[in-house]
Amino acid sequence: MPGFILSDDLIDTSRITGTARTLGLTVLQARSVDALLKLAGEQNPTCVLVDLNHLGLSVGDLLRRLGEVCRTMPRVVGYGSHVEAATLRAAREAGCDPVWPRSKFVEELPTALPEWLGGKRD
Repeated sequence: MPGFILSDDLIDTSRITGTARTLGLTVLQARSVDALLKLAGEQNPTCVLVDLNHLGLSVGDLLRRLGEVCRTMPRVVGYGSHVEAATLRAAREAGCDPVWPRSKFVEELPTALPEWLGGKRD
């Protein structure tokens, strides 16, 4: 089952989808919350990767809406700028697990992505 990424950042998306492809996995991009919710409702992903710097994003609202359209709630992984500590903290409080600064996210991606897409929890 594919995972999804909510991001309109070409570099992040290319890095993530390329890593997934190398590992024999699939991650599909959604550039808007509405597009993500449509995909999630159709395919019920095990994992959604969220760029916390996505323009106009309300993480709490996104998680609530994902819960409404998915048969089972996917793991939601958040990543963002390390200098935006309040954004990272808010994502954790909203229910993203894990939430990492972009540098750690990129570093851990090859190891963590198979686990996340497999639906395993720590």
